[in-house]
Amino acid sequence: MTNTAIKTAADVPLEDTTKISVDWLKLDRENPRLVGISARTTEESIIAQLYRGEELGELLQSIAANGYLDIEPLIVLLDPADQKFTVLEGNRRLAAIRLFREPALIDAIAKNERLKIGVPEITPTALATFSEVSVYRVPDRNAARSFIGFKHINGAAKWESYAKAKFAAEWYKSGSVSLEQISEKIGDRHDTIKRMVAAIYVLEQAERENVFSLSDRKITKFNFSHLYTALSRTTYMAYLGLETAWSRYDPKPDPVPADKLERLREVLVWIYGSKEDDKEPVVQSQNPDIKNLGETLASSEGLHILRAGGTLTEAHASTRPADETLSAALIRARSTLREAANSLRGYDGRDPSLLNIAEDVSETAQTVFERMKKKHRDAMGG
Repeated sequence: MTNTAIKTAADVPLEDTTKISVDWLKLDRENPRLVGISARTTEESIIAQLYRGEELGELLQSIAANGYLDIEPLIVLLDPADQKFTVLEGNRRLAAIRLFREPALIDAIAKNERLKIGVPEITPTALATFSEVSVYRVPDRNAARSFIGFKHINGAAKWESYAKAKFAAEWYKSGSVSLEQISEKIGDRHDTIKRMVAAIYVLEQAERENVFSLSDRKITKFNFSHLYTALSRTTYMAYLGLETAWSRYDPKPDPVPADKLERLREVLVWIYGSKEDDKEPVVQSQNPDIKNLGETLASSEGLHILRAGGTLTEAHASTRPADETLSAALIRARSTLREAANSLRGYDGRDPSLLNIAEDVSETAQTVFERMKKKHRDAMGG
């Protein structure tokens, strides 16, 4: 029950479970789940992002049907600036509660975020279950990290890799724990956590130097693994001026040299695209595109093709020796022609356009054959 002695937010006891008004709670702008959040971020954009990526719709349905099950307290931290509690753990639950309580918020999200959230009907009885909710107040973020880390990284409610990396990076930057200890506490491999935190530092440097912003990425889904996988490859290290095997050491801020920041912008745009520049990412999948882009970075011709707007396939093809490219193309062509020959029964002779295509194929093949035959004769001294 609510403690009647609690008149203000400051009266809520530390490290104890207490019921308080939902009006005293606010969403956490530093929530590791959020991608591309800045000081200009609105409450609507935070809830929209949680809805798009965190199965908030299912939680809304559950609360509408069963009411708010106040079993696990929200973990909160008092913000002295406005005397409200920032919810460190339980942002999805708070977002759902606010959507039920604030119809104007739904309209604002639809208008400003172009997202129509279907909030189910809820009975007055169910609505009354969350006028007050249980919270557990902590003195600082460090006090909450072990619990949050276990639940969302090693427990049942696992985060995506970006949320995991942000959480580990903030914990590491607090200076209260080593990366080895973080790895042990959250049940992940030490080298994986190092790579993730190192990639977070690269992203933070890009944001700080106005090189690239995650909010500018072309596609909604943020594939963080593309970046930390790329940054562990020697081709990317060389292109960005990173020390070989840099991610094996404890991460440090601003790892990319100042004279390589333009190259960092190129790499991030090639991986994630840019809305401002209206550029699609050239990387479509981690395998083999991250490997192929890395190999292209080491080729002057390949870089020219990418910078001119060419595809990764075109750019990467230019990195291969001409004889290797020719042999692969001839083998593919022969295979395709044999497939066409085996399908000739499907041609009834009535479509002249197919005959024209076949004639063009024949002429092209004859040209290739004659030029290769001449080069062979010249090479043999004939």
